[in-house]
Amino acid sequence: MNTSIEPGAPTRLTSQAMAFVLAGGRGSRLEELTDRRAKPAVHFGGKSRIIDFPLSNALNSGIRKMAIATQYKAHSLIRHMQRGWGFFRAERNEYLDILPASQRVEEGKWYLGTADAVTQNIDIVDDYGVKYVIVLAGDHVYKMDYEVMLRQHVETGADVTVGCLTVPRHEATAFGVMHIDERDRIVDFLEKPADPPGTPSDPDVALASMGIYVFDWDFLRGLLLDDMNDAESSHDFGHDLIPLLVSRGAAYAHRFSESCVMSGLETSPYWRDVGTIDSFWQANIDLTEFVPPLDLYDQKWPIWTYAEHTPPAKFIHDEEDRRGQAIQSLISGDTIISGSDVHNSLLFTGNRVHSYSTLDHVVALPYAEVGRHAQLSRCVIDSRVRIPNHLVIGQDPEEDAKWFRRTAKGVTLITQDMLDRRAAALD
Repeated sequence: MNTSIEPGAPTRLTSQAMAFVLAGGRGSRLEELTDRRAKPAVHFGGKSRIIDFPLSNALNSGIRKMAIATQYKAHSLIRHMQRGWGFFRAERNEYLDILPASQRVEEGKWYLGTADAVTQNIDIVDDYGVKYVIVLAGDHVYKMDYEVMLRQHVETGADVTVGCLTVPRHEATAFGVMHIDERDRIVDFLEKPADPPGTPSDPDVALASMGIYVFDWDFLRGLLLDDMNDAESSHDFGHDLIPLLVSRGAAYAHRFSESCVMSGLETSPYWRDVGTIDSFWQANIDLTEFVPPLDLYDQKWPIWTYAEHTPPAKFIHDEEDRRGQAIQSLISGDTIISGSDVHNSLLFTGNRVHSYSTLDHVVALPYAEVGRHAQLSRCVIDSRVRIPNHLVIGQDPEEDAKWFRRTAKGVTLITQDMLDRRAAALD
């Protein structure tokens, strides 16, 4: 962690801040994985949900007041928050509020944009009595100490401080890019530019927005009320408020590399938007590497989540062609590898992998079951899916695409509905 601030120090500005987490989006690029759940509620890393990362960052940074704005198919997300994040105690001045879009301001008015999600809950934020608000996306995977960003915000006197990734210029065309001066003041904001501007210190890299914003609450409150009355606004931070503040000359960029938390095993700052099937699969598979780019074993910066009470993982059978084993893989609790061969895969809680099957570079979400003699590679298996005996995935692209969702990069998503349609067609 690139900071000299001692964790838990009483002078941390995060004790005067709250985290407002935007978790209402579907995440449609995850295709069928978000048919029944919002993107922040999608499982990740063997036992967590995506939203656990920004919430854990906030908690580990010293923030004890949080609000989560939900909207799209929020049941599994809300249930996860109740089960895994219900330890906040009001008598200790700790709060975690779940804020579904509930027409609190006007009948028929749901959250119209990211800024409107905060605007509709101004009275709740007022009740927190905080000095600073950190606006977070609920659907990114990373480890970050928000205290460092907050201190920069105070020292510069910025109206807003925007968290930014340092990326090669040729990769920045897919992001909102911050053009900065020598003091890291943002002089222009460009949405997915064809020719991204470099930075003053290195013209070959650009600063891409992470969707993390720090504000003084009194200032943000007034800004939101003005935006609410602007009929031309889409009421969105990235499209409306941030460009407005950039034009006023009081927006500053904060580099993720300055506040990224690294245990010593990571070699570079790690941040992922796991918003596509390919990126979701890759980020999970990354964790199976000998030295993973994201260290989930860092006890100094734990990723908090709902801890299910499960029995240990189990490996059974030890015959020449029927040996239960997993190599360079992450295997979660209550999983049984029965006479099958698992390589470079991540299996979530409660998986059952039956005899003579092989799994290679597979991400299997909770309580999936793989039948005998199945051969699976480069695929994502949705939760509670029952893979039939002898199913082969990853060897015939045309056959895979006929029944399942296969990406351009060759990753196959398997859901129970897809399997049921295939079974009906083959009957």
